Amino acid sequence: MITAAGLAVAGLIAAGPAVAEPAEPAPPAPPASAEPAAPAAPRNVIDKDGTYRVGSDIVPGVYASAGPFPDGTCSWRRMAPVVTEGEPGETLDRAFTKQPQIVEIKPDDGAFKTTGCQPWTLTNQPPPPPGMSPVMAALQWKLYMDTLNRNAAQYEANPPQPAPAPPSAPGS
Repeated sequence: MITAAGLAVAGLIAAGPAVAEPAEPAPPAPPASAEPAAPAAPRNVIDKDGTYRVGSDIVPGVYASAGPFPDGTCSWRRMAPVVTEGEPGETLDRAFTKQPQIVEIKPDDGAFKTTGCQPWTLTNQPPPPPGMSPVMAALQWKLYMDTLNRNAAQYEANPPQPAPAPPSAPGS
């Protein structure tokens, strides 16, 4: 009489020992190099907010952006090279706008900073006409404000007189 346990043992013996397939050998590790990896080449697309060093992060040239994302504002700034470590370079040009933009990033610029703008791409468009320097724009803004304040002071000193009452109608 053969029992169920006996049949199970007989089945294991007939099947033979379980053999696993040999594992693929792991690829050899690359040799450790004493040389650092080569830096990435400068890009010609600026696709997110940030500050980019000219010549190492981005290539100089004329860049175009479709402007801000919907319901946003696009701001950008060209900066001179850093003079004191840890301090940003002097602002060479900037804009805060809701319009498409074209800007020339020059080879001697230190960095370009962008916030809230759609991607900037290197283009073959001509550079934008020269604009007013930030110092001149600030002086013009001060002139406008001084004129506005002077006009307001004159208004306070000489407020307009009330209009005379209309003449009464004859026979009233």
